[in-house]
Amino acid sequence: MIVCRDACFTLHTAHTSYQLCADEQGRLLHTYYGARLPDDAPNLRPTRAPHAEAGRRLNLLPFECSAPGTGDFRTPAVLPEYADGSLCADLQMVGAQVTPGKYELPGLPAFRGAEQTLCVTLRDCAGLEVELRYAVFPQHDVITRAAVYRNTGAAPLSLRKASSLCLDFDTRPLDMITLHGKWSQERTPERAPLRYGVQSVGSMQGVSSHAHNPAVALCRPDADEEHGDCWGFALVYSGNFLCEAERSESGNRLVMGIHPHQFCWTLAPGESFVAPEVAMVYAADGLGGMRRCFHRAIRAHLLPERWRDMNRPRPVLLNSWEACYFRFDQDRLLALAEAAARAGIDLFVLDDGWFKGRDADNSSLGDWVADVRKLPEGLEGLCRRLQALGLDFGLWIEPEAVSPDSDLFRLHPDWALRVPGRTPLTLRNQYVLDFSRPEVVQALWEQLHRLLSSCPIRYIKWDMNRKLSDVYSAALPADRQGEVYHRYMLGVYALQKQLTEAFPDLLLENCAAGGGRFDCGMLCYSPQIWCSDNTDARSRLSIQYGTSLFYPPCTMGSHFSIVPNHYTGRTASVEARMACALFGTFGFELDLTGYSPEALAELRPYIDWYRAHGALLRGGDLYWLLPPDAAGSGAAWMVVSPDRDEAAVFAVGDALCGVERASTLPSPPPRLPLRGLCAQSVYEDADGVRYAGAQLLAAGLPLPTPRGDVPAYLCYLRRTADPRTTA
Repeated sequence: MIVCRDACFTLHTAHTSYQLCADEQGRLLHTYYGARLPDDAPNLRPTRAPHAEAGRRLNLLPFECSAPGTGDFRTPAVLPEYADGSLCADLQMVGAQVTPGKYELPGLPAFRGAEQTLCVTLRDCAGLEVELRYAVFPQHDVITRAAVYRNTGAAPLSLRKASSLCLDFDTRPLDMITLHGKWSQERTPERAPLRYGVQSVGSMQGVSSHAHNPAVALCRPDADEEHGDCWGFALVYSGNFLCEAERSESGNRLVMGIHPHQFCWTLAPGESFVAPEVAMVYAADGLGGMRRCFHRAIRAHLLPERWRDMNRPRPVLLNSWEACYFRFDQDRLLALAEAAARAGIDLFVLDDGWFKGRDADNSSLGDWVADVRKLPEGLEGLCRRLQALGLDFGLWIEPEAVSPDSDLFRLHPDWALRVPGRTPLTLRNQYVLDFSRPEVVQALWEQLHRLLSSCPIRYIKWDMNRKLSDVYSAALPADRQGEVYHRYMLGVYALQKQLTEAFPDLLLENCAAGGGRFDCGMLCYSPQIWCSDNTDARSRLSIQYGTSLFYPPCTMGSHFSIVPNHYTGRTASVEARMACALFGTFGFELDLTGYSPEALAELRPYIDWYRAHGALLRGGDLYWLLPPDAAGSGAAWMVVSPDRDEAAVFAVGDALCGVERASTLPSPPPRLPLRGLCAQSVYEDADGVRYAGAQLLAAGLPLPTPRGDVPAYLCYLRRTADPRTTA
């Protein structure tokens, strides 16, 4: 619900409120974001306004959209450059409107299905107009915000910075939580107090990157997993981004949006630039409450419509990469597929190496035609044979890349990003196609349409294995090269949108050298993203824990793989590897051809368990009971259905061993206190043992005696009305 009264606008969700007000000079100020206010509560005028009379202390005001040059010396949200060279703006409110439904952001991914939209228009006397758009998702306590920048003047102007979010907080201390990482070690949470000055994370790599994620949290210093004030912000964008947090004498400011690095967007009179949106969450019940709000909203309002129903099964897949790498032929693939069918797997995914001439990573990207040396019957013949085994067929592609040794590059060398007069940088033996050019996107669409029309391909893994370099488009003039990064991203979105609309039954999984583009922008088109190339169970505990701060488990591609692990060389029990794989989309990444019938049969119960409880795992609320330590030696978590009738509990490694991990002395098995259950109810496990809900919440679930290297325990609980004696 949005309430407008006396130039103040209050956006209410079920449990939160967000308020902004215009002062007497027309400056739009942020006044509140926190626990829900009463509908008839008085407007909260800024307490700092009296100190800013006559423009002397504008640096103290909590601007809703800040600009430089008029007295606010903090990090600005927008930096315009007018035709006369001036770089300043004094934005004042000139109108506001509330409309039903959700605002549109042409060409950009966005949350869908909001109840109401608030549009507030600000204008500078020299011609820059900013329309701030807010949408409310009351049930999930999410508010989205975007900005549209428009040139209402008579001369061109340039945007050198065009952020999506500017939000000021009061002077109380805040901690900032970011997700940093690298290849095979993505999204590690880092928490630190905001210090005076500016702290920032971002990407200038053309993708959201392994190094930092476009989602951050601010919280009170005493906030933990289940208690305390937390604010979360997720940018719905997959390219270069910048998140700046500034602590100053006047409080704390957060600015978020497209990175200004190599960004300059020229607006002719009457033209507009649409910035991507940010999803915002406030939670009073700690980081766990914040993460569950994001999870529910992403599942209900961001994922492609077909995949928002958590009762819709996701296929259990086997990916060929770690089984074969580039070394395979049709017989090798069919032997692997036969083993997968015996294990009860649903979908066989052929990874890199299937297209003509592709025996290593040094050729053929851009030529999406099957290699008849390896596949004499083509993809169509392989697909028929897989269907005869009861398996669906999936395929790996990397549409954004081109190999120098490829027919596509020989025909269209100008379609690659490259700076005139310079030798382009080759990373992983490939260049990046210029997706800022519509003809390039159209050519790739025609290739992919032929490919997907050739046989029933149910799944596509869309990979992107390198960063953008030599960012220059032959199709744009010199003074528009600052638009290439963003136009490139718009081209990627356009192709993924076209692909999923033309093939609505297709399951699209995004990937970028593992988890290098795991963000809300990608999730608008693909309901799952490959979480990391590192499939080691211990590593995945930390990776998936950090990822879950914003993104729900149903979006995380996670697979069971061999030991010793191909990437880390470490070992873990079958149970531990299964627990980590079941956390997410659940699949397999290993060579099953060497498995005996008995070994294949040992996998079947886990696949059956996933099929029986997949709706719970995909659509339930996640509670971290014991977060993983830095070594990834143990963790415990649980998933509870929204109606609290069902729960799945996972404990791995040290979570089963209690605090005396190194001790060889016998000790009683630990109990694991649970969360999210109904205290007044009785729950029953798969063996028929019953527990009072209050008992599980307070005393905990008894865990078995741990055995082996990295032990694990999985427990399914279901609420029962039978009041028999509990354990």
